[in-house]
Amino acid sequence: MTKKMVEKITNMDEDFAQWYTDVVTKAELVDYSSVRGSMIIRPYGYAIWERIKDALDTQIKETGHENVYMPLLIPESLLQKEKDHIEGFAPEVAWVTHGGDEKLAERLCIRPTSEVLFAEHYKNIIHSYRDLPKLYNQWANVIRWEKTTRPFLRTLEFLWQEGHTCHETEEDAHEETVKMLEVYAEICERLLAIPVVKGRKTEKEKFAGAKYTYTIESLMHDGKALQSGTSHNLGTGFAESFGIEFLNREGKLQPVHQTSWGFTTRIIGAMIMVHGDDKGLVLPPEVAPIQVLIVPIAQHKEGVLDAAYDLHHSLKSSVRIAIDASDKKPGWKFNESEMKGIPLRLEIGPKDIEEKKVVLVRRDTGEKIQVENEKIEAEISRLLKEIQENLYNKALGHRISKTAAAVTMDEFTGNLTKNGGFINAMWCGKQSCEDQIKEQTQATSRCIPFEQEQLSEVCVYCSEPADKMVVWAKAY
Repeated sequence: MTKKMVEKITNMDEDFAQWYTDVVTKAELVDYSSVRGSMIIRPYGYAIWERIKDALDTQIKETGHENVYMPLLIPESLLQKEKDHIEGFAPEVAWVTHGGDEKLAERLCIRPTSEVLFAEHYKNIIHSYRDLPKLYNQWANVIRWEKTTRPFLRTLEFLWQEGHTCHETEEDAHEETVKMLEVYAEICERLLAIPVVKGRKTEKEKFAGAKYTYTIESLMHDGKALQSGTSHNLGTGFAESFGIEFLNREGKLQPVHQTSWGFTTRIIGAMIMVHGDDKGLVLPPEVAPIQVLIVPIAQHKEGVLDAAYDLHHSLKSSVRIAIDASDKKPGWKFNESEMKGIPLRLEIGPKDIEEKKVVLVRRDTGEKIQVENEKIEAEISRLLKEIQENLYNKALGHRISKTAAAVTMDEFTGNLTKNGGFINAMWCGKQSCEDQIKEQTQATSRCIPFEQEQLSEVCVYCSEPADKMVVWAKAY
């Protein structure tokens, strides 16, 4: 078992897909289940999700939202009430057709998302402008029958939160859509050290049934993009389909304006692919379940384990810390801690005890630092902050190095072939050009970024007038 854990993983630049699979399994984040495309999230992987979940849940509540829970099953007739929505999700829906031995009179869909369930509920509880806004969120699992799967990135079942809100005015709904996108961006950048590009999805790429979709996009080590969180302004489409109306301040009935927004376990896949290296995971300290691992050196010698446990006791209130007192050799313990991406390793042996020092080893750079006992806590705090900042800056530098501008399709395809990454190019707004770019290059429109540049006056594909710059990339 130990040998399997620390054996060399695939080089990420030789076979990135296999490297990713090696990391998620050998770092003990997931295991495969007997259902195709489903994953067992192991304790270490789930602990990372809990760190993300707790931080995001705090932000959600601080912005005035309440947590609720909706049913897992949706009647087919209810799902079909919003035409664009059901058409967008139909290929991914899993159906329940029998209850025990009896065939159901109406099929039940296992939720791929919960807009229709919230809409049905909101119709029953919203009657007046005094009932608004309704700011609800749920933490749940959903099922989408994906053809191609990979742990965290795309699975049949995944965990997420989905916010669903109702508002009095279009302006209020827009403000909510922007606000929650900013919350997602902060979680990615502050907690996960993943820089993001914020923008609006094209009509083709927006959420099924939405008026418009805002997104945060991040870039992986291999130059592919990953949609990392989305916030949708649903307008009044669901409200009109489901009859969610309220008496406004003038005493007239009008439909509510709705939003929905979601953040999923796929962000763990993003974190792995942004920060990982050929030794395994590299976890940002803010999200790491264990920030410091104590490794006793020559622990069979008198006083070594006692000193290690004393350190653990004195530091556990200020940092997430663990001790590896197993009978494995120190080298094996080093390899395991590197595979699991633990930000700092603390080594202590007989010589360190004698000199009243310890050795701290950074996961991100491999640097070793000797620290006097009385300075250990302060130095750990300093290093964890420095590692967090370094991981963000390194990821940002990588994204910048893999972002290019293209004015012609020759430049577009040349940059994409040579360097991958994000391609910034002007677009006329026609879906036909968007479709042709994808067909010819496999790159999709990631977003129309909020921060715009006028790279030229014409569309990169058809050369007709264009005033929108779009970020394009091959994507997961």
